[in-house]
Amino acid sequence: MDMYTNEFSNDEITVTYEPSVCIHAEKCAKQLSNVFRTSIIPWINLDNAETNSIINQIKKCPSGALKYHKNENKKAS
Repeated sequence: MDMYTNEFSNDEITVTYEPSVCIHAEKCAKQLSNVFRTSIIPWINLDNAETNSIINQIKKCPSGALKYHKNENKKAS
């Protein structure tokens, strides 16, 4: 059985998704569809928006299925 990871990272943050917690309100996909894409695997693409926009959207998740943490080893610009 294939297991898909539910952790997505860019240089600044790592986003985790817990499908068993998700209530499928679809706020993420409706409000930031360029990042949270329900018809594509992997369904989260952190390169499609600024990190602050992604963080703000994660904070709106009604179930708490989406979480994030800032990466400690951010690459130098």
